[in-house]
Amino acid sequence: MTYSLNFTKNAFKELEKINEPHYSTIKQAIQNLATNPRPNGYKKLKGRDGYRIRIGD
Repeated sequence: MTYSLNFTKNAFKELEKINEPHYSTIKQAIQNLATNPRPNGYKKLKGRDGYRIRIGD
């Protein structure tokens, strides 16, 4: 099953500020969320709906 990813304009602007090689790594991880929205190592956010994943350090 494939999911859709929706971004706000502000999210795109913030992502564009990230330098290489970090940008490519983060972009690939976000694209992978469309096929696996809860990859290994994901954590539930406390006090909010949603989850987080960690990429790199």
